Amino acid sequence: MKTKLYLLVFTVLCAATYFAQNANYPESKKIDHKDIYHGTIVDDPYRWLEEMNSPETKQWIEAQNEFTKKYLEKIPYREKVRARLKELWNYERYTTPFMAGADLIYSKNDGLQEQNVYYIKKPGADEEILLDPNQFSEDGSVSLTGLYFSKDHNYMSFGISKGGSDWREFYIMELKSNKIISDTIRWAKFTNNAWYKYGFFYCRYDAPEKGKELKSSNEFHKIYYHKIGTPQSQDLFILSDPNPNRLFGTIVTDDENYLIINVYEGSSSNNLLWYKNLGSDGKLIKLIDDFKAEYEFLDVIEDKFYLITNSDAPNKKIIKLDPKDFHADNYETIIPEAEEPIKQASIIGDKIFVIYMKDASDVVKVYDVQGKFLKEFELPAIGSVYGFNGSRIDTVTYFTFTSFTYPPTIYKVNTNSLNKEIFIRSKIDFNPEDYVTERIFYTSKDGTKVPMFVVHKKNLTLDGSNPALLYAYGGFNIPMLPSFSVPRLILLENGFVFAMACLRGGSEYGEEWHKAGMLEKKQNVFDDFIAAAEWLIENKYTSQEKLAIQGASNGGLLIGAVINQRPDLFKVAIPMVGVMDMLRFHKFTIGWAWVSEYGSSDDPEQFKYLLKYSPLHNIKEGTKYPATIITTADHDDRVFPAHSFKYAAALQNANSGNNPILIRIETKVGHGAGTSVSKSIDLYTDLWSFVFYNLNLTPIYK
Repeated sequence: MKTKLYLLVFTVLCAATYFAQNANYPESKKIDHKDIYHGTIVDDPYRWLEEMNSPETKQWIEAQNEFTKKYLEKIPYREKVRARLKELWNYERYTTPFMAGADLIYSKNDGLQEQNVYYIKKPGADEEILLDPNQFSEDGSVSLTGLYFSKDHNYMSFGISKGGSDWREFYIMELKSNKIISDTIRWAKFTNNAWYKYGFFYCRYDAPEKGKELKSSNEFHKIYYHKIGTPQSQDLFILSDPNPNRLFGTIVTDDENYLIINVYEGSSSNNLLWYKNLGSDGKLIKLIDDFKAEYEFLDVIEDKFYLITNSDAPNKKIIKLDPKDFHADNYETIIPEAEEPIKQASIIGDKIFVIYMKDASDVVKVYDVQGKFLKEFELPAIGSVYGFNGSRIDTVTYFTFTSFTYPPTIYKVNTNSLNKEIFIRSKIDFNPEDYVTERIFYTSKDGTKVPMFVVHKKNLTLDGSNPALLYAYGGFNIPMLPSFSVPRLILLENGFVFAMACLRGGSEYGEEWHKAGMLEKKQNVFDDFIAAAEWLIENKYTSQEKLAIQGASNGGLLIGAVINQRPDLFKVAIPMVGVMDMLRFHKFTIGWAWVSEYGSSDDPEQFKYLLKYSPLHNIKEGTKYPATIITTADHDDRVFPAHSFKYAAALQNANSGNNPILIRIETKVGHGAGTSVSKSIDLYTDLWSFVFYNLNLTPIYK
């Protein structure tokens, strides 16, 4: 045992010495490129890395991946980490079922299948495979993005994504024969299928220039109608907008009388609400035509629209209005605004099921369609709920409950009696009873109270010696709620404290909480995160030498910003698929849509605060940065990979300490959605091995 311990210490010391003396990163040449923003000159020496298809960039990617691979391969227990992750992942799991007419639809994964398989269960019959996405590609890189059923339930359309791209292709299955017909829809993006009669409405962009599918800016979203059995070239054009940065969403009501059109500008949840009366002349009616609030369509009952809105109600309320006679004050409040914000609502079986968020944990209440309170569901723990899909004629609905150490459990609800019962409970090689979840509140820099979940083994000793991983997001009105994560289990088994901070910028406390972390107030998000780390250290949950941090997408931006502002506070950093160049993000793919959240360098005042925190532009040469592993993927057309390329090159060049700066560039993967099981295991094998290694820990296995 002593010999093994000595060898491990020796290996770690050798690694530190290697990076202190021989950090020969792959060359990232600097070019003399300067931009002038409102009179301010800004260097961009790695601009050349934005050319994804250039030989130089491809060579750089190959060299960086090889460098990262060699580093990770030297970690002595890496394959044992992989083996344990495979054991944990190998359990039967289901998605929340929903009804399609009289048929029950759900997906299931036996354990290590690359993609979930979708099943249909007809009344009185055994389950049958409806669609197996594992047949789409040999390596699992093509994933299913949605199922959509015609109103008569004779057809089903489905979307696929290749390599994790946001681009969608749609196909149609004839359900009686289970055969896929020849119809194919291409260049669809940010869209569902809204079935009407013998076809469906969908949204698309014009085909991008060849070779620029993953880079070109997406502008002029268009609505089309596709009729079954016809080529896409004959699809009926329905609607576009002179503003190139507007996005559409479509819904066809169950009675097929109305086409509901949501119109968005950028990533803001505020929207316009238009509709067409499909049962009459089909004239476009602009019911709500300003971006002052959010309006989410729920259903139409007796020709009255039911909506969720935050108009004069930051925590949201549910209203009813007459679309033929609507003006600003002419509506009925069905469920008024409460102290807890509404996360989700749906009308099923003439009941309104509402999920509220109370201190970043879900609460489920049920009302009748007149707004009378009927019941609150008892939930097993602090956690989160999703599901409640269905229509007004459904007599059953399903929801899933989950928490950090509570594997997903699916409940079946009778919409008449409102009785619930466990439908499926996942079984996994992990004992939740060994762990405890705390919800604490800490104080941020400006005095704001911020909630944080802290998960760890029972009887934890608070002496500052525990390793910890702090995770957060903080943006786009997205809440951080308790959820089950297979990769995190291996950390908990090994004595880690897992902490998730619910930063401003999310929706945990409604729209005001969101606004307090966007645009010129974005620094609040970073202050909240830094304060969370300081709280964990001050309260002896961990120490600076044992603290790792992680965030993805907007959370990747968060990690990049905080290690610039407080490089001394963290030992390991994992910025994943992050928005790192805050001066140019809006020039690629859908980046323009985030201007409503971040601002734009095109605006003189917004440029000033963007420059102050932009991760790429605030890297300081001679700084000792935490051990950092940056992740991105070659098919990420949400956050253009060059964000991470440029950031990695700059960070490697600036770092003066012994800690490694690596970038891991995945292939045939996008921003994260639809990633195959084997690719996910590969990713977390590398990430957690890097974390253990740089925290000077040896993982223990069962």
